[in-house]
Amino acid sequence: MKACKETENLLLPIKLFLACSLLLFSYQSSLPALQESSVFSEDPASYKAFIDKIISPEKMDRYLRIFTSEPHVASSARNNELAEFVLKEWKSFGLDEVYLAPYDVLLSFPEDIRVELVSPRKIKLNLKEKAFQEDPDTSRPDAGIPYNAYSRSGDITAPLVYAYSGNPKDYDFLEKKGINLKGKIALVRYSAPYSYRGFKAYAAEKRGLAGLLIYSDPEEDGFSRGPVFPHGPWGPLSHIQRGGIPYDFIYPGDPLTPGWPSTAGCRRIPAEEAFALPRIMSVPLSAEDALPLLESIGGEEAPEEWRGALPVTYRLGGSQARVLLRVKMKNPIQKIINVIGCIKGTGRPEEIVLVGNHRDAWVYGGHDPSSGTACLMEMVRAFAEAKKAGLKPRRTIYFGNWDAEEFTLTGSTEWGEENKEWLRKNLVAYLNVDSSASGRDFSVQAVPCLSPLVIQTLKEVKDPASGKTVYDCWKSGSSKKGTIVLASGSGKIDPLGSGTDHTVFLNHIGAPALNMSFSGDYGVYHSVYDDYYWMSHFGDPGMLYSAALARIWSRMVIDLACSPLLPLDYENYARELEKYLEDWAAQHDPSRKISKNLFSLIREMIESASRSTPYLLGSKEIPEDISSEMVRKVNRLLIEIERDFIDPRGIPNRNWFKHLIFGCRYTYAVLLLPSLTEAAEAGNKKAVFRSLRSLEKSLKKVNAKLEKIAVLLDVHGSD
Repeated sequence: MKACKETENLLLPIKLFLACSLLLFSYQSSLPALQESSVFSEDPASYKAFIDKIISPEKMDRYLRIFTSEPHVASSARNNELAEFVLKEWKSFGLDEVYLAPYDVLLSFPEDIRVELVSPRKIKLNLKEKAFQEDPDTSRPDAGIPYNAYSRSGDITAPLVYAYSGNPKDYDFLEKKGINLKGKIALVRYSAPYSYRGFKAYAAEKRGLAGLLIYSDPEEDGFSRGPVFPHGPWGPLSHIQRGGIPYDFIYPGDPLTPGWPSTAGCRRIPAEEAFALPRIMSVPLSAEDALPLLESIGGEEAPEEWRGALPVTYRLGGSQARVLLRVKMKNPIQKIINVIGCIKGTGRPEEIVLVGNHRDAWVYGGHDPSSGTACLMEMVRAFAEAKKAGLKPRRTIYFGNWDAEEFTLTGSTEWGEENKEWLRKNLVAYLNVDSSASGRDFSVQAVPCLSPLVIQTLKEVKDPASGKTVYDCWKSGSSKKGTIVLASGSGKIDPLGSGTDHTVFLNHIGAPALNMSFSGDYGVYHSVYDDYYWMSHFGDPGMLYSAALARIWSRMVIDLACSPLLPLDYENYARELEKYLEDWAAQHDPSRKISKNLFSLIREMIESASRSTPYLLGSKEIPEDISSEMVRKVNRLLIEIERDFIDPRGIPNRNWFKHLIFGCRYTYAVLLLPSLTEAAEAGNKKAVFRSLRSLEKSLKKVNAKLEKIAVLLDVHGSD
């Protein structure tokens, strides 16, 4: 008996070892064949499969609830707490590096806002959003006063005019009707068609108006579109679209530090010298508050296309109705906090793939931006888990959670300006998600060299509702059209304008960029109703489409960070550029007399790029005898190509914007060939020729690089 026990004791360690080995083997077998770093580095598809399984809609829903639990405008205590939360989470995930990037910037907050109709009758406008018992978050007192950031302070009483969308042509119409605009207050609509509220303020200021009231008409985003909150996705009569009105189409970021970062103790220009700051008073209104103004305004009846959905005869005004407008703002220098994290590359760690989303919201930010923030958090967690399982990307992956985007695209701009030289040298691409999902229609805006990456990725990810690929659903078009804030799914990759965090990376630094989301019926933009209730009932119940976007986003990052050769398609870029120039020439140079040389250079770009495209997009294998140093040279040239479209002098009158192919109009809409187009539209022939010469100079540099790439790859490919 004793001998048996002794034998058993001797065998016990062996049994334990075998049991542990069996458990370890069982655990390793349960992983999707991703344990060895060599498997990861050789097979990016295995990363994608791993991350697909890691991404959890339930975890994203938890993150969404955390970020929407309280209002969190930039620099508020809650928003700063959330920065610390992101920092702590990313550190716990096990990223290689996580840090805070704070800046001291000019922000804008209301102390007192008052709007009253003083004649022909007296009414004090409510300026509040109705609370609904179905959604307790709508009754919180800390939602704050709805306001337009950077409005001028003042106290005026003046006649009211109705100016439709507040665009220059609308004011032209009023002036032709004999209505003097100087010193008056204009009532305009947000979305008829949609244009950036800062442009509305700019247009009103230029016409000599003293004040601007901007309201949401139910024709665009309310009951005329469908069921309203809390029973549907559209805005109730009391919803108010808050927002900034700075002129960040001239330059974004801190208005007092144009072109340089707002670090502690930095130089600041006086506010009166800041071209990005408005000189006009402005207040946002609900349709509910706009109704008594429209009822009392008097004057000639407005044209049919100016009429909205409110039960009133829309009139032009100009004399009968008078409004008191009182705005008291405070504009402090406040600390904002970006959170930055990274997974370091093992092959070319100096090369960077950057992804980002902003954290700050006007109130809860259910869709904008917290759905996107939840998407970012889950993607970072998935990448960190992949890293533990052996992920070793060739390039370094950076994650940015930006602050104060809602004010002047501030956090991303300040970080981009501070790290400008490093980013110019090393940034491969920037992939932005402002908001992840307000519906089922995929929409994307991107520079053309990223288009094949977008298309291939959409073919790899399933649409949660139909089971088809996102690509198939996207190409078939949307069954529901008409979202006012984001483009509906159309099967088209649109060019990038401005209005979100890609701006500094594309338009100032010159890196390929994209912005994407799933979109749908969305009528509560920047209001108290854009909260967890709205997202969980209408925007993305269960966060299924947000999870799909996280998979799309992750796959793009993997391809950019892991492919031996960067999958950037400059043949497609050249073909799109040719279309842009054809559209320009059709209007400004039908005979192509002055643009002939530029067309010739673009054709040369197509030819040079086509020689290397098969290698870059994987239809042709990289030659076995090509050295790692040769690959490095090819990738370095590819990174530099987009920079060649940057003019260091910038666009005339807006020299912060430096990209010669992509810019933005003052409405935020895309402006293709910005220097050339603005010169032609102004009738400035000298400026047109200067712009053509700048484009030709850029194309020559691009073509020289593409020729080098083609020679490097063709020489080895023909051996």
